[in-house]
Amino acid sequence: MSTKEFDPYYQEYTSNDAVLKYSKATAGYGISYLLDHDYKRVYLDALRAMQTDVRKRGLRLLEFGCGAGMNLLHLTSVLEREGFRIKRSVGTDFSPTLIDAAWRESRNYLPKEKQGKVEFYVARNETLVRDLAAALREPPDKLFSGFDLILGVNTARYCHRSETQLDSAKDIFALLAPGGVCVNIDMNDRFLFFRSSLKRGARAQQKKGGEAYIPSLQDYAAPFKKAGFEVLRQEHFCWVPHSAGAPMCTILSSLSPVLSLVAKSRAMRSLVVGRKPAA
Repeated sequence: MSTKEFDPYYQEYTSNDAVLKYSKATAGYGISYLLDHDYKRVYLDALRAMQTDVRKRGLRLLEFGCGAGMNLLHLTSVLEREGFRIKRSVGTDFSPTLIDAAWRESRNYLPKEKQGKVEFYVARNETLVRDLAAALREPPDKLFSGFDLILGVNTARYCHRSETQLDSAKDIFALLAPGGVCVNIDMNDRFLFFRSSLKRGARAQQKKGGEAYIPSLQDYAAPFKKAGFEVLRQEHFCWVPHSAGAPMCTILSSLSPVLSLVAKSRAMRSLVVGRKPAA
C-alpha cells in the first residue's frame, strides 16, 4: 500500500463525499451563487487587467486544484457569454477520483461541441508543470507561457501547510503567458466562524503546517511576489459561504456592502491577483 493512502488529505479528497461536495448538482446553492456573482466579478476584472489581447486569438484557462470541475466549467460558459472565445480550458487536481468526476461533469453540463475544449488531468499544485507535462506526454518547456488566466479556489493553503507554496507559484508563473493573470481565492485566517476553526483542538492545529492551518493574506501573496508576479489585488472579500442556501445568500449579499465597510478584514475569503510582467 502506498504512503499516500495514509495521507488524510488524499483520503478526504478521494472519497465519495468529496465528489458530492465538489460537484455542481450536489455542492449547494452558495457556490453557484458565488460563481455567478462575487467570483465572476473577480474573474472579469482579472481579464480586464491582462496585458495581452486574448479576444482575438482565444483565451486559454487553467484551474489548479479544480476538484470536480464545477468552477472551471461554469467559468468557461460565463466567459463565452461575455464575448470571449475559449481556446482551451484545463483543470488539474491531485485527486484521481475528483478528476474522473470532472470529466463526467463536463459531459453532463457542456454541449457536445464545447466538450473538446475542456480537459482534466491529475497534477499536484506543487509539481504542476512536471505532472501536467507527464499527463499530456509533452516536454515541460512546451507548456511554458501556454495559459492566459490561471486560477485556484480553496487550494493554495494546502501548499502552505506543506511549505511548497513557492514551488507552486513558480510553476504558475512559468505556465502563464507574459501579461497573463493568476487569481487565487482561499480562506481568510481572520474569519472567525469556519467549521475547522470551531473544532476541538483547532487552535493547536492552526499552527504552521497543522491540519487546520490557514495562511494570512500576506502569506498568500508572498510566494507570488517572490516568483516575479506583479500583485494587482491583495484583499479580503466575500461574505457568502459555499454551503449557504438561497435565503442566506439573499441576506448576506444584501449585507455585504455594510459588512465590507465596517469589517472587511474579517470577510470569508482572501484574494490575491497577480500578473506576469509583459515581455
